Amino acid sequence: MQAGLAVLAGIFALVSGVNDGGALLGTGLKVPGVRPVAGLLALMATVAVVPLVSSQVAVTFTTRLASLPGPAGQMAMAVAVVSALTVVWTLSRRGLPTSLTLAVVGGITGAATGWGLPVSPGGVLLVLAAGVAAPFVGGAMAVVASRLVARLADAVHLPRLHWGGFALQCLAYAANDGQKMLAVFVIGLGVTGAPPLLCLLIAVLFGIGAVYGLPRAGRTFARELLAARPIHAVAAEMGSSLSVIGCAAVGTPVSMTQAIAGGLVGAGVAESVRRVRWAATTKIVLAWTLTLPVSGLLGLVSALVVKGVIA
Repeated sequence: MQAGLAVLAGIFALVSGVNDGGALLGTGLKVPGVRPVAGLLALMATVAVVPLVSSQVAVTFTTRLASLPGPAGQMAMAVAVVSALTVVWTLSRRGLPTSLTLAVVGGITGAATGWGLPVSPGGVLLVLAAGVAAPFVGGAMAVVASRLVARLADAVHLPRLHWGGFALQCLAYAANDGQKMLAVFVIGLGVTGAPPLLCLLIAVLFGIGAVYGLPRAGRTFARELLAARPIHAVAAEMGSSLSVIGCAAVGTPVSMTQAIAGGLVGAGVAESVRRVRWAATTKIVLAWTLTLPVSGLLGLVSALVVKGVIA
């Protein structure tokens, strides 16, 4: 069983790279300064190193949403991951890009409930509240950041600002959203903490997925939400990163892709509300709204079925 869970965790890391890594890299494709290869290596490095310093968010995934001890916890996590991947894949196929983090939170909550494991209502509500707030906070901070960037952005300073914003974004992802990958491996392999070799493996798998997901994510975030200019991308990176880092400080997982989307909308609104493509924004918000409850229900039903079959 453990070998199967390890394979599933590896697939999850690859999909996280496609879903999250592509979006992180794609946001600044039009901005001079960070080339895709350099950005990918920087992102992989932070995913590998930051959990060695702090893995609070991974602990939230493994213990604070629900108690996932022993083989029962491993099976519940496996059901949660499969449920989350199914929902994200289904919505994406229908043109509704969504948050893998929301799907995992819903999947863990539903699967643990179906398996009869203790679920923390307070922990789940805290994560939900942070998830709802993060895009709005990221958007508000992006409005402020856009004013600052507009004053400093010229041919010399814009590439430097992009590197600063991107570095902050990498740190934010590795300290928060990216730790869901570590949590799945920790439960699946029955290990504790953040083993360095495991973190390195996760970073490599994540990087492979990010390369695959970059073209699609670049189209979604750079074109669909607004006709993004370089200043918007840099402001979105800064605003979303500060929002996500703030949540990481208290161990609350939030979706980096949600925060980035909020940051892009905020950066666009700072210039003109007409610059934002509200139809595309509404579509993405609809996907977010559906993701957690559908993942939770699927996790619940799947856990009851699997438990009934193996009992």
